[in-house]
Amino acid sequence: MRQGPQDVLGNHGTNTIFTVWNFKEGASIKEAFQRICALVINLNHSAYVRFPDDNASCVMGIGYNAWHLLDLPKPLPKELEEFEPIVGSRYTAVSTKGDLHFHLKGSNSSICYDMAADIAKVLSPVADCVEEVHGFRYWDGRSILGFVDGTENPESNLREYFGLIGDDDEVYKGGSYLFVQKYIHDLAAFKALPVEEQEKVFGRYKDSDVEMTDNIKPQNSHSALANVGDDFKIIRDNLPFGNMSTNEMGTYFIAYASTFNTVKLMLNNMFIGNPPGNYDRLLDFSTAKTGSLFFVPTMDMLDDFSSGDEETTSTENHPEAVDTVLPKNDGSLGIGSLK
Repeated sequence: MRQGPQDVLGNHGTNTIFTVWNFKEGASIKEAFQRICALVINLNHSAYVRFPDDNASCVMGIGYNAWHLLDLPKPLPKELEEFEPIVGSRYTAVSTKGDLHFHLKGSNSSICYDMAADIAKVLSPVADCVEEVHGFRYWDGRSILGFVDGTENPESNLREYFGLIGDDDEVYKGGSYLFVQKYIHDLAAFKALPVEEQEKVFGRYKDSDVEMTDNIKPQNSHSALANVGDDFKIIRDNLPFGNMSTNEMGTYFIAYASTFNTVKLMLNNMFIGNPPGNYDRLLDFSTAKTGSLFFVPTMDMLDDFSSGDEETTSTENHPEAVDTVLPKNDGSLGIGSLK
C-alpha cells in the first residue's frame, strides 16, 4: 500500500463512525499513542487487502492540546491551534476539547465497528471517548434536512490541492487540517416550512440540487455564505445521523483542508455574517454542539510516531510500516492484528 497522506481525499463510504477521545489526566499516554499510530497503519493496510471494494479506511487527527501533551515535533503545523469560539449576534460556533479524532468509514458497517473496537482497546485505559456519532448515507447523498450535501466539493486533482498541505509548510506537507462540528437540527421546524422557503434557506432547489442564480438566491442563504469562492475550497465528508429515542437528528460536519483559514472564513460568514448580522439562515434550524480542530499526519509521520521517533517528520516512504505487529484482538475479526 502506498505510503503518504491518510485517506482524506477519498469519498466516504455509506457507513461511518466518528469518535473523539480526550486523554485522562495523569495517564501514561505516550506508549498508548505509539500503539494507536501503529494500529491506524495496520487498520488501513488490512482494509486495503481484505476489503478492496469497501472504501474502508481509518483517519486519525491530533488536537493542539494533545500535540503538546505528547511532546510531538516543534514547530507545530503552522495553523494547528486551539479553536476559538466564533460568536455572532445570535449564534455561536462553540469550541470543544478534542485530543484525538477518528474517522472510520466503509461500505460495510461491520468493518467500522471492528475498527472502533480495536481503537477502544488501546485507548480506553488512558483516554475517554467523549463523542461517538454513527453516520450513514441518506438517499442520494442528502442531509437529514433533505438537501444534497457536499455539492461544492472539489473534484479530481483539485481535491489534493485543497485538501492537503503543500510547499508552504514543507515539514508537514501531505498532512491536512481537520475541523469537525456536530450539528443538531430542528427538523420539525424546518419541515414545517413550504418547500420554496426551505430552498431559500439553502439557496438550492431541493429536487434538482441546482444552485439558484445570484439574482434569486437570498444573501443569507447557506450557499451564499458558506461558499467563499472558487479559490477557497474544502473537502466536506459530512454524513447525517439520527436517534429517534432522543430526537437528535443532525449532521456531522467534517472538513479536510490544506489551510484552516479557509474553514474560519466560512465559519465567520455563517455565524457573524457577511456583512456582520447577515448570518446563515440555516443556523435558525441547526445548532452547533461541538467544534474542534485537528491535524491529520501522513502515514509516514504515523510510522515515525509509532516508533517513538517524534523528532522526525520525514515524508520518505516507509513500506515497512505495514508490518507493524500488534497484539491479537480477542473476540473481533482481527483487523488490527493483520500484517
